[in-house]
Amino acid sequence: MNLKEVDAFAWSSLVAATTDSQSGFRFINLCSVDAAGRPQARMVVLRRADTAARLLEIHTDTRSPKWLELSRNPFVTVLGFCASSRIQLRLVGAARLHAPGSDLAEKAWSELSVWTRNTYAGGPPGEEPDNNEPVPVTGEAGGKAYFGVVSFRADALDWFELRRASNRRAVFEYSDLGALMAARWINP
Repeated sequence: MNLKEVDAFAWSSLVAATTDSQSGFRFINLCSVDAAGRPQARMVVLRRADTAARLLEIHTDTRSPKWLELSRNPFVTVLGFCASSRIQLRLVGAARLHAPGSDLAEKAWSELSVWTRNTYAGGPPGEEPDNNEPVPVTGEAGGKAYFGVVSFRADALDWFELRRASNRRAVFEYSDLGALMAARWINP
């Protein structure tokens, strides 16, 4: 593959992961920085990918620590690894928050299953319940008030292929509008 094909393959893999629950890139790491300056990484579900704009979208509870972290510092890294293809994708860029009631959050909420909606109806993520028992789910309508969307725009992609011999690595840089500005092979 040449560099343009590698870039296209990486993004088509991300797009495919949004609808294929078996994709190696379905669950990705979102890495942010907390108020104390410590890196924080967590697995999230990739919900949407837009190759032309170099955007990824995830859903989250707006009471979660990551929402607060991203509101303070939007610069993040997204990391994915597909074991079957042995490819790692590391993207750097900035996150934008879409709060409950925003157009994007409303659209995303309307497309969720009832089961997924119910995951936002419990107590605040990371907090202990008062009686050491899980907080009962209050119904999908209660979850909508806490449902937010994080859109991530990639400035750069570091693509790495783990091979039995001769690992390969390439880096890509994108414009503010998502156009591929630079691409080069680098030493793994």
